[in-house]
Amino acid sequence: MKIGLLQEGKVPPDKRVPFSPGQCAHVMNTYPNISICIQSSSHRCFSDKEYIEKGIAVQEDLSDCDIIMGIKEVPLDMLIADKVFLFFSHTIKKQPYNKKLLQKIIQTNIQLIDYETLIDDKGQRIIGFGRYAGILGCYNTFLAYGKKTKKYDLNFAHKLSSKKDLEKEILKTILPNNFKIILTGGGRVAGGAVEMLELLGVKKISKSNFLEKNFNYPTYIQLSPLDYNERIDAAEACKHDFYSFPKQYKSSLFKYAACADMLITGHYYSPNSPTILSRQDFKNPLCKISVVGDISCDIDGPIGCTIRPSNIASPIYGYNPITETEDDYQKEGIIVVMAVDNLPCSLPKDASTDFGQVFIEKVLPDLMLNGPLVSRGTIAIDGKLTKRFEYLLDYINS
Repeated sequence: MKIGLLQEGKVPPDKRVPFSPGQCAHVMNTYPNISICIQSSSHRCFSDKEYIEKGIAVQEDLSDCDIIMGIKEVPLDMLIADKVFLFFSHTIKKQPYNKKLLQKIIQTNIQLIDYETLIDDKGQRIIGFGRYAGILGCYNTFLAYGKKTKKYDLNFAHKLSSKKDLEKEILKTILPNNFKIILTGGGRVAGGAVEMLELLGVKKISKSNFLEKNFNYPTYIQLSPLDYNERIDAAEACKHDFYSFPKQYKSSLFKYAACADMLITGHYYSPNSPTILSRQDFKNPLCKISVVGDISCDIDGPIGCTIRPSNIASPIYGYNPITETEDDYQKEGIIVVMAVDNLPCSLPKDASTDFGQVFIEKVLPDLMLNGPLVSRGTIAIDGKLTKRFEYLLDYINS
């Protein structure tokens, strides 16, 4: 089996890669029946030379590869018929800007395996860059607080060379006593944020203590969807009911927002779910939140102050809750927002290595056998959608 690592063709090109040079060498040493090659790229976080030094061949034509791996969406002219492709296709929510991509994949008999759709038998995602999104999102949120208050000044994440440097830099953070943080979500993104909070010594407390008590140190609560959503009719809520009938629910996060100084979002948001904190909520003088790290970054969605994405070089902006427009974040009453939508690209080497390690451990063995994990994660094969993704038929036929 021959695997080719694709040059990222989407503009601007992503610096991340599925495997580091060392991981490529490890795979070939562990599995003698697997060979790996790369397309030359000047944009990767690892240079061609680093791959060559590990014995990885560089070739422009990947048509002799059985499996072709990338990160972002593959341009139409880089697709190769009858091959197996793995990348983040951003098609499963019927994203209009990628409709032609999925159409071309169907037309050319490509087997598309999306990293996002690789789930275990319990429906849990296997792989992604969520952990590093959480790590970097949390870091940038404390960077935002420092910029707004001028209590300290953190270096921008993309100017740091490694996670170790990031961990050292965040220790410059200075938080007042009784500083309270809300963290939403329980998956990899939230887990990455927790790593940073624990590094800073921020203490996790119960929901009741968050609402009722003051502390002489910084604290946080971690909330699952049922912690901040309740049924409109006040009936008993349960996880299955919430995911099945989200329109029957309303947000109850405001009671926490009235006690919190910072909000960090690590949740997954479905379009039919309730707004979590609306623009009206941010207008309410009882809302204490002055810093929002919206790692989830749904624009004009569940978090009312997230009116646009920010970027790695300029990760924060101000939101005026009265005018509902962007404003100078250092002005009184203006909320500072961090809403970078490609956070892992700030530390592409570390994020890529973390991704590759999970892939090698949990996905590669199944990929070699074309097992159940790969079968579940396949969106299209043999010129048609798989059963799990037949709901996309109207999307590709429209």
